[in-house]
Amino acid sequence: MLLALTGSHSPLRGPFTLFFLLAAPGAALAVLLRGLEPLGRTLASIAGAIVVNMLVAQGMLTLHSWSIQGGIVTISAISLVLLLRCATVEPRKT
Repeated sequence: MLLALTGSHSPLRGPFTLFFLLAAPGAALAVLLRGLEPLGRTLASIAGAIVVNMLVAQGMLTLHSWSIQGGIVTISAISLVLLLRCATVEPRKT
């Protein structure tokens, strides 16, 4: 994330940014879906991460405010909100 935000010219900037954009919302969604079986949770969190990225990209394009840095910050904020929700809400007892 820092490589993309600082404008580094490292050849690792692209792969690390792509990994972050998929891993951050995927991990946050996996924590939210802790009641599912592992395979189902993995598939749902990967699909959810792709959907979150697509929705952010579509929203930024619709508002004519597309930027790489803005997308990374937005995905980071959404992932942080999802993780904070898990930390502050007590799980249901079944």
